[in-house]
Amino acid sequence: MNTNTVTVIIGAGQAGCDLATALRQQGYAGRIILLGEEPVPPYRRPPLSKTYLAGDIGEEALYIKPRAAYAKQDIDLRTGVRVTAIDRQAHTVSLDNGERIAYDKLAITTGGRPRLLPLAGADKPNVHYVRTLEDINRLRAHFAPGRRLVIIGGGYIGLEAAAVGIKKGLAVTLVEALPRLLARVTGPELSQYYAGVHRRHGVDIRLGAGVEALEGGEQVEFVVLQDGTRLPADLVIVGIGLVPNTELAEQAGLEVDNGIIVDLYAQTSDPDIVAAGDCTNHDNGFLGRRLRLESVPNASEQGRVAAASICGQRVAHAGVPWFWSDQYDLKLQMVGLSQGHDRVVIRGSMDADSFAAFYLQEGVVIAVDAVNRPQDFMVGKKMVAARLKADPATLADEIVVLKSLVA
Repeated sequence: MNTNTVTVIIGAGQAGCDLATALRQQGYAGRIILLGEEPVPPYRRPPLSKTYLAGDIGEEALYIKPRAAYAKQDIDLRTGVRVTAIDRQAHTVSLDNGERIAYDKLAITTGGRPRLLPLAGADKPNVHYVRTLEDINRLRAHFAPGRRLVIIGGGYIGLEAAAVGIKKGLAVTLVEALPRLLARVTGPELSQYYAGVHRRHGVDIRLGAGVEALEGGEQVEFVVLQDGTRLPADLVIVGIGLVPNTELAEQAGLEVDNGIIVDLYAQTSDPDIVAAGDCTNHDNGFLGRRLRLESVPNASEQGRVAAASICGQRVAHAGVPWFWSDQYDLKLQMVGLSQGHDRVVIRGSMDADSFAAFYLQEGVVIAVDAVNRPQDFMVGKKMVAARLKADPATLADEIVVLKSLVA
C-alpha cells in the first residue's frame, strides 16, 4: 500500500479512534491524522453518566487507550483543535489555528451534541448537560448531599444520572414529557419496571409532564411544569436527546438528512470521504433499512467498516444493534430494536430484578432486554441475529436451557 497517502479523521471519539486503529490493523501504511476538539485523548462516554459522575473512577480510566499508544501505532493524534471547513475540490481541511491539512481520504466522525432545552434560562450556570468530560467535571462539583436535582428527560442519561444522584444523597425529581420512561427504546413492561425501581429508591417521577419555564435569578430556582407545578431546584440536568454534528458535512455539500448519509460501507456521497458513528444516517445490512443509531457498538463497527473502505475493501455494515445501561445494581443489556413487536415474553422475575424480556414479531425474536441476566443476553444476541422463531411458552420456561434453542 502507498505510504505517501494521508487519511484525516475529523472527530476523536469512539468511532474516530476505532477507525484509526482499524486502518493500521488492516495494513494501511500511509499517514493517519486524528483531530479532536477536546484537549484529552479519545475516551469512553458511557461511564460519564455512571461511574465517573459517581466519582468511582478517575479521568484516565475513561481513555480508550493511553496517548502513547497512538504514537506507537504511528497515529498523529492532535487534540484541542477544531476543523472549520472541508474543501472537497482541494482535498484539504482548515483548522481554527489557520493551518490547512491536505488529505487523500477523509473520515468524518464528529458525533453529536446534546439537544438544548428551548426555554429562557436554559443557559444558566446550574443547568447541566451530559456529553463531555468537561460537562461532568462541572456537574460533579455540585453533586452534594441534600441538594435538589431536577432531571428533564426519562431516557438512559436521565435515569443513570438519577441513580447516581440518589447514591450521592440528592433529592431527585425526574420529569418526562412522554407517558412512560425509555419510551423510544423499549416496551411498556420495561418502562413500568424502571419507573418502579427508581420510585423505590426515592426518585420523584413525573410522567406526561412537559416543562413550561425555568424561573430564578442568576440561577434556576424552579422548574415550572405545564400544569403549573413549580419544582424547586438547586441544579438541573437536561437529557432530551442528541443532535448529530453535520455542519461541516453540510457546508462541504455532502448529502445530509438527520445525519450524514452513508451506505452499507460507510461511504458518503463523495468517493474520498467516509463517515461513522452518531453523526451518520446509515444503511444497516441486518435491519435492511436506513437509520441513525446512537451507540458505542455501532460507532465501533462502523469505524471498522469505514477503515475497510479506505483500504479498498468492501465490508458491509450489518451488525445487530445492541446497548446497555447501568442503574443502581441493575445491568440492562439490550439487543435488537423492539419497535413493531406484537408480543412480549418475560423469562425470570421482575420482582427479583433478574429477568429477560423477549420481543416477538409474528413469532420471530426481534429484540431482547435483559436485566442482570448476562447469559440470557448473550443467547438473545444469537436469537436476534438468527431471526429465530420461538415458542413463547418455551422462552418463558426456565427449566428449558435457553442456549439449546440456538444450538
